[in-house]
Amino acid sequence: MGLLDNAKDVADATGKKIGEWSDDTKERVSDRVDEAKAEADVKRAERGVSKAEADRDATTAKNEYKEKLRD
Repeated sequence: MGLLDNAKDVADATGKKIGEWSDDTKERVSDRVDEAKAEADVKRAERGVSKAEADRDATTAKNEYKEKLRD
């Protein structure tokens, strides 16, 4: 029975290790996905700022042009 108990203990330990490895891998993948989403949010926000700045500059240029026409 000692050999059978040892084999059972080894199998249990191996199963636990595989389960831990699986959980760790799942967490790593989830972390990468979260990082990618955060990076996409930052890029989207930066595009929004760039567009807002371009709109502001275009409005300023338009208003300056209209002011020159008034003179």
